[in-house]
Amino acid sequence: MRVRAIILRILRQFRRDKRTLALLFLAPLLVLTLMNLVFNGSDYEPKVGVVNVPSQLTGQMKEQQAHVFYYESREAAEQALKDRSIDAIVSVDNTSLQVKLEGSEPSVNKAVIMLLQKSGEQLHSETSASNMNITYLHGSENMTAIDQFGPILIGFFIFFFVFLISGVSFLRERTTGTLERLLSTPLRRWELVLGYIGGFGIFTIIQALLISWFCIKVLGILMTGSFAYVLLLTLLLSMTALTLGTLLSAYANNELQMIQFIPLIIVPQLFLSGLFPLDTLPLWLQKLGIIMPLTYGTHALSDVMIRGMGWSAIVGDVMVLIGFSLLFIALNITALRKHRKI
Repeated sequence: MRVRAIILRILRQFRRDKRTLALLFLAPLLVLTLMNLVFNGSDYEPKVGVVNVPSQLTGQMKEQQAHVFYYESREAAEQALKDRSIDAIVSVDNTSLQVKLEGSEPSVNKAVIMLLQKSGEQLHSETSASNMNITYLHGSENMTAIDQFGPILIGFFIFFFVFLISGVSFLRERTTGTLERLLSTPLRRWELVLGYIGGFGIFTIIQALLISWFCIKVLGILMTGSFAYVLLLTLLLSMTALTLGTLLSAYANNELQMIQFIPLIIVPQLFLSGLFPLDTLPLWLQKLGIIMPLTYGTHALSDVMIRGMGWSAIVGDVMVLIGFSLLFIALNITALRKHRKI
């Protein structure tokens, strides 16, 4: 009977907490659906720019499902490669094949090389691996997976831990009654929000600095751009995660409900942040990444750390991250109305 009583108590507890009950069943389905879309995506189809290449070779590349773009001059092809419109430039010099790879993604590099090898084999010609002269715009043949994924993982872990810690900490302020006592004072809501963000922000800044320094200086992850830009981007990612975490904590009643936001808010961002090739995903899923802050942070970090780009390349991502932070701050101030109307 006592066991039965405990079972009934647990069942009643879950029945009252409908949010936990829904997430218990729906969150795994959401994550598994995303994994299915990511890992069952179509094979990557290389985008190759050609300059004065025999039509037989371009025909074979098209038969191998490659996207072939024709350029009249080498300069136009180089610009397309810098803009990442194509993955490689292919040209013929005497009897050798000149291949210049964009280079920032080893998996894409491998796909281009395999494409050219298969095309050469089909022609029974000179385009074999032995007489291909391969150069790189970014990176090199020694670039490893951690060099490619390092900027993404730096951004993800900073975002994840700041989101979790700030959300739980702000929630405790509310559950312990500290927030209620502060709201009973003449303190304005925007002052309260900025105060909390400033306080938590000091620790998130230290965390962002430590993670960036450790990954680049100690672990030796590829770094070709400015370290100052990396610090700027990690700080902006931290502030975005901080403001988002405090915002969502207003809609959680306990730590368990706060953690339940992870599969809904954090996991989808990981899948769409560049860790997996987006070109192979359904179009609607690619567009979903537009509303996710981590997409902009990891994109800019990759531009700086792998491609060595400067301010002009990351300014758009920086502005978007600042916009997300301001939006979440405004929503935080609005959310406090449910606790006190001023």
